[in-house]
Amino acid sequence: MLGRERPEYIAMVKHAPDSLPLLGNAIQFLKPRHVLFDWFVKCQQKFGRETFEISVPSLPPGVVINSPEVLEYVLKNEAAITKGEFFRDRSWDLFGYGIINASGELWRAQRKAGLKFFSGTNLDIMIEEVLPEIYHESTRASLSQAAEGRSVVDLQKIFHDLTTTVVGHMAYDMEIDATSPFSKAFDHASSQIGLRFQNPLYSITEFFTGSSFRASLREVKRFGRQIVSEARKRRAQEAFESLITNTDEEETELMQQRQQPENNEGSGLGFGTLIDSLIEALGNPKIVADAALNFLSAGRDTTAQSLTWTFYALLRHPEALKRVREEIDLKFDVKPSDKQSFSSSAMTNSDSDEEDVNINVSDLQPTNLPYTMAVFYESLRLYPPVPFEIKQTTQPVTLPDGTSLPAGAVVVWCIWALNRSFSTFGEDAQSFRPERWLEVPSPASHVDSETDSDTHVNTAAHKPSLRFTGSKHSVGEFPVFNGGPRSCLGKKMAELMGAWTLMRMLREWEFEEVNDGLNMDSSSGERRSANSLTLPMEGGLPVRVTRRRRRV
Repeated sequence: MLGRERPEYIAMVKHAPDSLPLLGNAIQFLKPRHVLFDWFVKCQQKFGRETFEISVPSLPPGVVINSPEVLEYVLKNEAAITKGEFFRDRSWDLFGYGIINASGELWRAQRKAGLKFFSGTNLDIMIEEVLPEIYHESTRASLSQAAEGRSVVDLQKIFHDLTTTVVGHMAYDMEIDATSPFSKAFDHASSQIGLRFQNPLYSITEFFTGSSFRASLREVKRFGRQIVSEARKRRAQEAFESLITNTDEEETELMQQRQQPENNEGSGLGFGTLIDSLIEALGNPKIVADAALNFLSAGRDTTAQSLTWTFYALLRHPEALKRVREEIDLKFDVKPSDKQSFSSSAMTNSDSDEEDVNINVSDLQPTNLPYTMAVFYESLRLYPPVPFEIKQTTQPVTLPDGTSLPAGAVVVWCIWALNRSFSTFGEDAQSFRPERWLEVPSPASHVDSETDSDTHVNTAAHKPSLRFTGSKHSVGEFPVFNGGPRSCLGKKMAELMGAWTLMRMLREWEFEEVNDGLNMDSSSGERRSANSLTLPMEGGLPVRVTRRRRRV
């Protein structure tokens, strides 16, 4: 740290490797993102669960935490350890007053609006109506065209199109296209915001080279204003029509519905679009626009990227892909009530399957698709959609491991590295192994489960059913969905959308990765992530698609 006395806490923790006099760890933070993540993994393996110091000139004093206990403490103590000025100064131009930056009453109002939107009813609507419609009208059409033309298609773009359209429809009652000027501008702005956290001189470099970044920010903000403007016009029109057509009894019923007590997370009645809840909770159009953009980013980007990395992992691990397909086929193709309708030697081409089975939320629960959900979680572990988190102390704090931090200190944890911890996930923590999320129930529980008509996994083969154990790790051990007051509102939506998309696409299509050797980490042979606040795959995931033929 230059130009000031080193805080006392530094004597209590170890120093990061590769530190240089005066420069500290600045060189590491200037390296490409995937190299920086590898450095955090190296540090995690060196220090285990110990806290260690990082220092970069011009930045606040900081530590990296690796202990699950310490991380849970940080996540729970929102008042003492919050986003802070360090994060807000770098992210403000993009996220503004939105929930990612907000604190206090402004944050609580936005979270309350989010809770209303992520209701059980809205999740039912998404799975039973919105996703199937958008998949058939857009996603399936794109894959069919690629299959017929033997052309290469980018799965990351496919998933981005799908999630953007779903979130636009459900949250904002708008048609939003992932190829629109807004989407491209947001992706560019997000990548530039990500660079700010690695470049302590970003304000200087952006002064000379930031014209395209500033143009992207203008487009993003314009679109945020458009979301609010269209919603307010729609609400005014609906209010006018209601005034003309509703009887006194109908108006009273509507008022009673609005005054109903709030429901818990993930349950209760549907409350319409998210933008309606934000307008009612926040009022100020500028704040509403920022909030809407924050939720849009979280809803479309992280889920699309999670699906991209999950398919990438499956294509690299054919045995896991085979097991997922077997589980999906058993659940959705050969139900006991359906067996008589199929010839024992028949082959079905998925192109004739367009009517599909009716899927509801209960079909997609981990109890029904344990291996599929284990694959999804293992992909989230190795490729977390938010790989890096930063908070800042608002007052002097002593962490559970004894580390004392002054007010204004930066607290960092690298989820990418934590999810590769040998202490938590064993010596094979670097390997893709979905089985780590599964267990075989005891014989007694297996006998009980066979009487349940919903039980399906492997019972046809007289093998014990598998049980998904996603909650076996604490939030501190597996912080992909955050924790404490800021735990992920969209966790259930992401799980359901992930399971539905895996089920639908793997039943119908075969995929072959097109590997041109570009965008690869030369040391690991793995695909690299692009620079962003989240984890997009650099260069996308190009594949060839063919229709799947399966025996039923």
